[in-house]
Amino acid sequence: MSEWVKHITSDLIDDGFLQIGDGYRAKNDELSSTGLPFARVSNINNGFLFSDADHLPEYYVDIVKDKLSRTGDSVFTSKGTVGRFAYVEETTQDFVYSPQLCYWRSLNYDAIFPKFLFYWLQGSEFWEQADSVKGQTDMADYVNLTDQRKMAITLPPLPTQRAIAEVLSSLDGKIDLLTRQNATLEALAQTYFRQWFVEEASEDWEEKGLDEIADFLNGLALQKYPYKTGEPLYVIKIKELNNGYSDNSDLCSTDVPEKYIVESGDIVFSWSGSLVVDIWKYGKGALNQHLFKVTSDKYPKWFYYYWIKHHLPEFRIIAESKATTMGHIQRGHLTAAKVIVPSDNELADMDKTMQPLIEKMERNNVQIQTLQKLRDKLLPKLISGDVRVKS
Repeated sequence: MSEWVKHITSDLIDDGFLQIGDGYRAKNDELSSTGLPFARVSNINNGFLFSDADHLPEYYVDIVKDKLSRTGDSVFTSKGTVGRFAYVEETTQDFVYSPQLCYWRSLNYDAIFPKFLFYWLQGSEFWEQADSVKGQTDMADYVNLTDQRKMAITLPPLPTQRAIAEVLSSLDGKIDLLTRQNATLEALAQTYFRQWFVEEASEDWEEKGLDEIADFLNGLALQKYPYKTGEPLYVIKIKELNNGYSDNSDLCSTDVPEKYIVESGDIVFSWSGSLVVDIWKYGKGALNQHLFKVTSDKYPKWFYYYWIKHHLPEFRIIAESKATTMGHIQRGHLTAAKVIVPSDNELADMDKTMQPLIEKMERNNVQIQTLQKLRDKLLPKLISGDVRVKS
């Protein structure tokens, strides 16, 4: 560790090694539907998603100057939802930073390896400093540029920086590969489902309500099962369905009735709020209210899973029409949502195609969770030097 040197970011900036900046304050009349994506918080989360982004015409390149992305930038959301990260790869589309984002940019790769900087921002040295300043105002959390430009950063020798980045990048690469593979499998499964039940459906097939092909078990008010001592259970709420467990997830006791326990591979459907259905992949937990655990003794998992997905758009319209703070659907809407059911033989033939796709996605999800846990365990130890890697 004696070779690891603590610096103040302002010194690195003055020496021309580092640049820390935020985004361009665009006026509404400057934004359009074409040009360079104008990246906000919603467009950043372990990568970039610009499908719903506003744009700045490309002639703004000379105006935005350093607020235009560059390969090697480490990006984090600095206002509101503080702490989403992304790294600008060579293949990343050029975009313009909004004021909600900040970037850390190495100007000298012989002093600061860019990918190491990306992982350092996710480590404890950065977060301890960010947490100490982000709540200084009465408004939303905010880590301002002034505070960032006087932070401390500990840098190992360049070969060590590279080695650390290679280990973590390797894990991220495997996670990304499995995630993209699952996206392909999901698209293929949805294509088969649409072909069979929308485009080529037989008039002879029986029509039923969605609640006739599966059981929709509503979760419990789990504050009635408070965690006290011993082994806890994570509480699965809507936020966990979207993002998995976190340090902020609630805990409850293991006295929860068995039927309300969710395991990886179960179908979970939020019937209020965001209205999402997914194959649960984060391990054992207890089902909170506002969520359904969906099961069936007669029909295969993929069958009722994709029928729920098929009806999600109409369910969301129903929920949005509710005059409440949190839109929702009712059980009667499940009955009204019609499905068509082929014969047992036809369904068995379809299952030969669909079940392997579902099983492969579930195996990939297990690998993804394992790799993410390993990455999350290694990252702080590598960045702090508690675990050493050979250069």
